[in-house]
Amino acid sequence: MQPLHARRKRGLLVNTPAHLLIGAAVWGRQRSRGVIMAAFAGALLPDLSLYLMAGVSLFLLSIPPQIVFDELYFSDAWQTVFAIDNSFILWGLLLGGAIWRRAPWAVALTGAAFLHLCLDFPLHHDDGRPHFWPLSGWVFESPFSYWDRDHGAMWLAPIEGAAASAAAVILWQQRLGVVLGAFVAILLLAELWIVRQWLFFFIDA
Repeated sequence: MQPLHARRKRGLLVNTPAHLLIGAAVWGRQRSRGVIMAAFAGALLPDLSLYLMAGVSLFLLSIPPQIVFDELYFSDAWQTVFAIDNSFILWGLLLGGAIWRRAPWAVALTGAAFLHLCLDFPLHHDDGRPHFWPLSGWVFESPFSYWDRDHGAMWLAPIEGAAASAAAVILWQQRLGVVLGAFVAILLLAELWIVRQWLFFFIDA
């Protein structure tokens, strides 16, 4: 079996393309390209801090992956950042404000971020976030995990791939143009490639 940090690192890569595709399909449907781009950005924001902090730690500071994903990830400093950018409370308030202001791009951005949290909440076993900050620091330990094969990842991965594929089709039906359409294709290929790696090469990992 591969070390936990290696599996957790791969899990990070599996989920983000699906979040972007699903978030844009739900909150950018039948909208302008600018609104769709805002939905892409919103779907990325809850994961952005992890990419930045892990990237700096791994590639600039040369900290070993096992330290980054098994120790720093669970440190008070990192968890505080995750609590802020993964808070149902904060994103819910921002979404409510965007709806009140009737700003389509803001609704798409905050709605996609909130949907990201809704999809994350039931799919993190031992690496969840304190989603109810600042009211509570409680972390839900789900029986399911989108990346851990010991907690259902082997059957969740195909579902994730199917949902991402359906989202890509919905987006392509909107005639996005060459650049945005190619971006959707790249995200889908990334998602399907990683799901394929998971199913066919890491069964015994």
